[in-house]
Amino acid sequence: RICELVSCVKGAVLDVCVDIRKGSPTFGETFSIELNDENRFMLFIPKGLAHGFSVLSEQADFFYKCSDYYLPSAERGVLWNDEALGINWKVQQPILSEKDTKHPVLSEILTKDLPVFKD
Repeated sequence: RICELVSCVKGAVLDVCVDIRKGSPTFGETFSIELNDENRFMLFIPKGLAHGFSVLSEQADFFYKCSDYYLPSAERGVLWNDEALGINWKVQQPILSEKDTKHPVLSEILTKDLPVFKD
């Protein structure tokens, strides 16, 4: 599991986080914020949160700073349109990668595959 620092230096994105940490008092809660080249906000995403984004502008330059190297075998995800999460991605016809269409809904993720919340 990694933590990330993200920003959008050109265009605009809606950045979304979901707390998927087993035992967390905010388990299953979501947070979203628009990052764009006007507000210049950055978002820190701690370990144990699922992270996704949608591009709101014609083009966007979106930057990640990660706490570790990308390891495809360790990658996990939550289905982007999980009805229980109720995320409004603010796009009408999203373009999705094949892997993003195959993630399970949060309620179907095995407990052993969830990160653990630590105070």
